[in-house]
Amino acid sequence: MHNTKPIYYHFLEHNKWKVYIACTEKGLCYVGTEHSSIEDLISCCSKQFPNSEIVENEEKLTLYKNELIEYFEGKRTQFTFSFDISGTAFQMAVWKVLQEIPFGQTKCYSDIAFKIGNPKAVRAVGTAIGANPVAIAIPCHRVLGKNGTLTGFSGGLDVKEKLLTLEGITYKP
Repeated sequence: MHNTKPIYYHFLEHNKWKVYIACTEKGLCYVGTEHSSIEDLISCCSKQFPNSEIVENEEKLTLYKNELIEYFEGKRTQFTFSFDISGTAFQMAVWKVLQEIPFGQTKCYSDIAFKIGNPKAVRAVGTAIGANPVAIAIPCHRVLGKNGTLTGFSGGLDVKEKLLTLEGITYKP
């Protein structure tokens, strides 16, 4: 297959953090939390990039790995790397707004819906957030329920709690 797009992946373990990460030559395309499997990574990357070959290569992920480790250690509050993700126009709009939520701050689903100009699309916003292929890096964990309650997280609520605690964010369980 000569027209395949390589996707490089690595299983990053650092302190109590375990994440699968993957990238293309253009940027980070997948972050899976500790509840994710290699099968989840393959499935997500194959959907985004149908003509891809998934190859383990820690060296290709050095930049992403280093910034994630700095984040996990509390030394980094934002990421400088690029992403290579695809979604519907609606999903891309939601993911763009998520990237604007500063470290240590939160928004609620209706805030996101309002920001993308579709205030009635609160449930659709939740669905788009759940489809975010680069959790943590695009901070979907910073979205809470209207009254500050902990709400769903595709990576597991326990992981969302760990991320919020890391950022010093208080929430209602």
